[in-house]
Amino acid sequence: MKKIQMVDLKSQYEKIKATVDASIQEVLDTNTYINGPLVHQFQKNLEDYLGAKHVIPCANGTDALQIAMMGLDLKPGDEVITADFTFAATVEVIALLQLTPVLVDVDITNMNIDIDAIKKAITPKTKAIVPVHLFGRAANMDAIMEIAAEHNLYVIEDNAQAIGADYVSKSGEKTKVGVIGHVAATSFFPSKNLGCYGDGGAIFTNDDKLAHIIRGIVNHGMYERYHHDVVGVNSRLDSIQAGVLNAKLPLLDEYNKARRRAATKYNAAFAGHKNIVTPEFDANENDHVFHQYVLRIIDADRNALMQHLLDKGIPCAIYYPIPLHSQKAYVDVRYKEEQFPVTNQLVKEVIALPMHTELDDEQIKFITDSVIEFLK
Repeated sequence: MKKIQMVDLKSQYEKIKATVDASIQEVLDTNTYINGPLVHQFQKNLEDYLGAKHVIPCANGTDALQIAMMGLDLKPGDEVITADFTFAATVEVIALLQLTPVLVDVDITNMNIDIDAIKKAITPKTKAIVPVHLFGRAANMDAIMEIAAEHNLYVIEDNAQAIGADYVSKSGEKTKVGVIGHVAATSFFPSKNLGCYGDGGAIFTNDDKLAHIIRGIVNHGMYERYHHDVVGVNSRLDSIQAGVLNAKLPLLDEYNKARRRAATKYNAAFAGHKNIVTPEFDANENDHVFHQYVLRIIDADRNALMQHLLDKGIPCAIYYPIPLHSQKAYVDVRYKEEQFPVTNQLVKEVIALPMHTELDDEQIKFITDSVIEFLK
């Protein structure tokens, strides 16, 4: 059996080596390292794929979130609601901009931001909601957009983990996540479903005015060289990374199908086990693209299971071990433990198993047999 990887980027690269290498060589031959033709080509390709009017590439996913908020002209002290159970970058940029993060609990069934918790958290200072499409599963955007419309709030989708996922609205309309809110941010970190070979990110919006503002922000606030019209940053996707992404984008749906196939096999192996709660998803829809495959382990020792798997050469991880409201950087007297029962439960139960496009049946069987062996 091939060695099991948490993410097998080497095997994935071997299948697209010729295309990737040619793109990189083109950049080297033309010396168009920054904002070159491949960046513009990727931007257009991603707009077409997502059905987005505007894609603005940038240097990484964290920058993408920060720049999206800068583009909305949020002011210090404005409150931004987001999920307590997610990676720190989501709340980090809120704090960096001197906005007020408002962390709320998540839903036990999908681990995405809890709709009732959003409603309870809204105050006259609330200006935006940041739903995170966690682990590749679309958040409840119908409900979130309804709340936003009722209270005149912006919605900033954190799409770092769900590129390519579909959202099926209650009216039956199918839309790619990331083009539902007012603006969205994504990451092209190498391990993402659509990842480059370094750092990279992008902002999406259908708002022409907002897109214009953001294009200036990513490039030092310039729309004309040496004319700085807004306060900006230096955050640009380089041409080599754009070339890698151009090679992978046509394969994204195939990659996501491979992840869903692996998740289906995992779920089948664990079905009915008293100690395992598997992720729910619609087998007939692309509503979950499994950036991570995350189990909940109940009435059993999750940490001991993790060590058991590591001892057998099976990589695994805990996403996330500490709630944001308990992180030293974000502790706040406003938060009470009783506000976060689900998050506090999840950090004790979750474990992520290997998930990538190259998983084969032999590896999945070894992984699932090893989990069940421990939990007998």
